Formats: sequence, structure tokens, C-alpha cells
Amino acid sequence: MKKLNVIYEDNHIIVVEKPPNIPSQADKTEDIDMLTIIKGYIKEKYNKPGNVYIGLIHRLDRPVGGIMIFAKTSKSASRLSEQVRNKDFEKEYLAVVDGKFEKIIGTLEDYLYKDQRNNISKVVNKEKKNSKFAKLDYEVLKYNEIKNLSLVRIKLYTGRHHQIRLQLANFGHSIYGDQKYGTRGRGKQIALWAYKLKILHPVTKKQMIFKCLPEPVGTWCILK
Repeated sequence: MKKLNVIYEDNHIIVVEKPPNIPSQADKTEDIDMLTIIKGYIKEKYNKPGNVYIGLIHRLDRPVGGIMIFAKTSKSASRLSEQVRNKDFEKEYLAVVDGKFEKIIGTLEDYLYKDQRNNISKVVNKEKKNSKFAKLDYEVLKYNEIKNLSLVRIKLYTGRHHQIRLQLANFGHSIYGDQKYGTRGRGKQIALWAYKLKILHPVTKKQMIFKCLPEPVGTWCILK
């Protein structure tokens, strides 16, 4: 794995770029994960003995890359988690998706049901037991007529399981390289990237905005 890209760091938080295909936290695969990587970075940089505290605030699906924030103290973790609950924690994504949109700007609202056994989600009727409301806004930034691919920006209001991937696929514009819900790019890296994060600093209360773009290579050449 390449060196950890630290976007911002102070005594309370650390903002980093998560490379694609690395889990946000340890899972059954036992592959190296972001929490472990950051703990190792802190331990080495500050020569800290014993266990290092790093609080996980939010997650990105394993194949998805982009910006993540972690807490360096339990107080910061608690305050940032409260922002997530209160929807003061704003996340925006970029995605390269199949086809041309009828409307440049729009909102998708669905009810999603998570199938735990198969680790997939489905769009269902709101009456279905355990279904959850999901909402996002999209804006088309660019359309490539030759490849019939659109670059879209997505603002997330709810953080449901596979929400962006499923809602876009259900809308007829699946993400290129999505192996679960997609129609194009089989075997390719999913073109979904968490590129912007807006928070209130857990201690200073100052509004902070962080951005991180994917390298404009492969499917992301559409960024050029």
C-alpha cells in the first residue's frame, strides 16, 4: 500500500484519503484496514507507547476510495458522532455512471432494505418491515457522448447500506465498475469516490471543509 495521505491533522482529528479496496475497519478477511494503518502512523510519528486511540466516525464501502475523518480523542469521537446523528456531518461523492440523465439536477428518494445474509440492499415498498428511507441529491457535471458515461456529484442525506450504488442503479444509471449493482465495467474498479466532507470542528466549533479528488486515470479520465 502507498504511504498514508494525510489531508489534515491536529490534536483532535485526522483527515485522510482511503485508497480503494482497503476496509474502513478490521473485518473477517483480516486484511489491513484504515483504523490499523492510522494507529500505526500515529504510534510511529509521535513515538507513542502502548495502544493508540483512534475513533471511527463513519465508513466507506471497501471498494470505494476517498476522504475519511477519524477522531484522536474519545471526546472528539463523541461530538463528531453526534454531528452524524444530527445530519450536521455533510458528505459529497463523485461517481461515473452509465448513460445520459434527462435532468441535470435531481433528488432520489427510496426505501431500502438490507439483506444481511447476502450483503446487498434492495429498493422496496415503504411498508416493508425494517425498510429505511434513503435520500440523495445528484448533479450531472459532465457527459461523455462517446463512452455514454456521466460524471455526477452526489450529496448524501442518509447513510444507508450501499445507498448511492443502489439508488443510482435503480434509477437506470448504475455506477461504472460496480460489481454488485452495475451493468458496465465488470472487473473494473468502482468509479465512486468520497470527495468532500464538511464538519464543525469538535473542539473549536469552526466549520471545516475538506476535499480530495481521485487521480484522473482510468475511468476517472472523465475529470480531465
